[in-house]
Amino acid sequence: MRNISITLAAAVLAALLAVSGCSKPTNPSGGAAPESAKPKLAGIVFQEDQFFRLVLFGMRDAAKQAGVELLEGNAANKLEKEIQLVNTYVARKVDAIILSPLSAKGSVAALKQATDKGIKVVTYNTNAEGDLAVAAVASSEDDLGAQTGRAAKQYIEEKLGGKAKVAVFEFMSQAPEQSAARTGGFKREISTLPGVEIVADQDAWLPELGVKKVGDVLTAHPDVNVVWAANEGGTVGAVMAVKNAGKAGQVAVFGTDASEQLIGFLQADDNILQCITSQRPADLGRMAVESALKAIKGEPVEKKVSLPGVCLSRTDSAAVAAFAKQLQEWIGAGSK
Repeated sequence: MRNISITLAAAVLAALLAVSGCSKPTNPSGGAAPESAKPKLAGIVFQEDQFFRLVLFGMRDAAKQAGVELLEGNAANKLEKEIQLVNTYVARKVDAIILSPLSAKGSVAALKQATDKGIKVVTYNTNAEGDLAVAAVASSEDDLGAQTGRAAKQYIEEKLGGKAKVAVFEFMSQAPEQSAARTGGFKREISTLPGVEIVADQDAWLPELGVKKVGDVLTAHPDVNVVWAANEGGTVGAVMAVKNAGKAGQVAVFGTDASEQLIGFLQADDNILQCITSQRPADLGRMAVESALKAIKGEPVEKKVSLPGVCLSRTDSAAVAAFAKQLQEWIGAGSK
């Protein structure tokens, strides 16, 4: 009788716990874990250009494929906003934060608070100091500059007799390590030509900055016949500045990154933009999410992933057209 009483008591207790919600959640289908048990990720970008929109597309695609929730935030190029977002996601108890840190040093404190709470941090595009990130996914910055540098070198040899006055436009004040690596790769390639002289090296990473600064350089150095810009905004500004100066056909522009606008410039009849080396932003987003999910599951994660760029030249119209088609598919899928 005593054993029967204990069994009945245990059954009653289990029933009461189930009614009160204290029992472990179960899935009626007996299969996958309930929605509340699925990993929750936070993806942060720091501006609204096409590069980051494509990164987000890659993140969304990977999250959708994995059946996990992705919260999205934009730091708007402000470190204080990035810190606020990180703190918000820590409070919401996400499982991982995926971001492109705005500052190698200034982003560290907030990210450390996240890792102290057991949240996995994955960086893409840029990184923060220390060993906080379980994975860092980035383009090979040197390769982005070097590929375009080789294209510029070939142009200078074939079109300009091996001689050129070159103006360089970077984004040192925004992301010094990235900018230096890209610029270093570009300069290394063109410096093998003894007839090449770099007459200007300035910062211009936004289109409006590029229009003004490239325009000023073309006025101050009318013999400049090659311009290279280290990112999308600078490249757009450089093309517009050459067009505004009436120097189409006299000044060749080479650049970095890809967008619908830059692809249009490559395909335009004005012959200004000659070549760009694109990053693989959708792949960056996908791989960052995949790395975060592996870390959450306790699986081995590659600590550092470096992706080569994709060189797109006016001289290879078929490749440019194929990339443009792929870009349209990404953008269309990302807007759904």
